[in-house]
Amino acid sequence: MPSIFSRIIAGEIPCYKVAENKDFLAFLDAFPLKRGHVLVVPKNEVDYIFDLDDETYLGLMAFSKKIAVAIKKMIPCNRVAMTVLGLEISHAHVHLIPMNTTNDVNFANEKLKLTPDEFKEIALGISEKFSEN
Repeated sequence: MPSIFSRIIAGEIPCYKVAENKDFLAFLDAFPLKRGHVLVVPKNEVDYIFDLDDETYLGLMAFSKKIAVAIKKMIPCNRVAMTVLGLEISHAHVHLIPMNTTNDVNFANEKLKLTPDEFKEIALGISEKFSEN
């Protein structure tokens, strides 16, 4: 059975897309810790990030870096954190989260409840900053 991320990549489930190329997709987390919380996934479904072949792994890091730069330009923050958890979904992915303190990336924190318009505005803003790179 395809992962939820594979279903998003296939267009079966909608998302707030930030950026995409032939190998990777970046979209807003539906349950964000902070405004601008983005998930970056390889289009090829592999369960564990360290099972990715080297080319895909390095490509994921390079693509994620470009997304992080765009997030930082769009969302006021000190840094953009990258986390790899991956137990809840069997599809390698990274979280990019704008942060000012380490507590901003605590997954035990209450998730933000954003409106569809807020999600669209954030996704568009990050996408525009990504396109400038």
